[in-house]
Amino acid sequence: MDNLEQALEELGLPAHDNNQLPSSDLRFPDGGHYRIEISGVERVSALEAMIKEAERQKVPVHRIIATVGGATYLTQPELRDFAQLAREQKIEVVMTPGPRRSWDAGRQMSTPEGLVSGMRLRGMDAVRYWLKDIERCMNAGFRGFLITDEGVLWLANQLRQKGVIPQDVLFKLSVFAGQANPAGALVAQQLGANTFNPLADLSLPMLSAIRSSIQIPMDVYLCLVQSMGGFVRFYEAAEIARIAAPCYFKIEPGPSEETLYAPWNPDSYHKEMMRDRVRNAAVALELIDRENPELKCSPTGGADLAIPT
Repeated sequence: MDNLEQALEELGLPAHDNNQLPSSDLRFPDGGHYRIEISGVERVSALEAMIKEAERQKVPVHRIIATVGGATYLTQPELRDFAQLAREQKIEVVMTPGPRRSWDAGRQMSTPEGLVSGMRLRGMDAVRYWLKDIERCMNAGFRGFLITDEGVLWLANQLRQKGVIPQDVLFKLSVFAGQANPAGALVAQQLGANTFNPLADLSLPMLSAIRSSIQIPMDVYLCLVQSMGGFVRFYEAAEIARIAAPCYFKIEPGPSEETLYAPWNPDSYHKEMMRDRVRNAAVALELIDRENPELKCSPTGGADLAIPT
């Protein structure tokens, strides 16, 4: 192991977390350092509420993570209406397909220790169901999908390369994949992720080290549900944008994903959640501008976004 640091460098990995915090030289194609992502847009009425509040607060929303409770809960006409509205507003949509580990008959994940085994799909039937839900969403016009399973990411990328899945489809590796270091980030990129969500509680040196190993955008939480830590990083946003660009800032406050994204929650619940998240994004934008006004937020509707077709 005498040549460990040299070997890591040859593999494209840093030997340490980056305490020097250099500025990232990478940018989005439009030159932006950062973009805004609103998580948990579950239905058309919630999307409408988010759009109205974003206009009122003057918040540019570049991407939404949609149907966290599962795209399978929406009818095909609802999916089409959702895609049409997002297309009109030029917002990228990353859909959460329905069949996944917490949906099937296996119960290991529901136990205190079984939870750490991860959100991998159980069996090939579950993989096929997941792919069929992607097909259902693509038929409605969606071109972005959330993936929690690295094996499924590899498979989906292979299908994309073969033309079974269109080339313009985007894959985002979820925080539930649990990657938290440059090696895991590099694997995600090599497997075909177009955008990467590391664990939410990483320090600035850790994020900087990850940025040194990959070129794809990083998706970084600025606020998070209480069940996963509930922290707020608004005052760190400018530094994160400087060292980790290009990055999406994720806005997802609330009690827990299980509570927030239950499909039986009424429209009023989802609408107020969207308004609250846009207000959180407005605070983050204000503080970024105050802390480092030289940082550039991307304009909305960029050509590289997976806007529904």
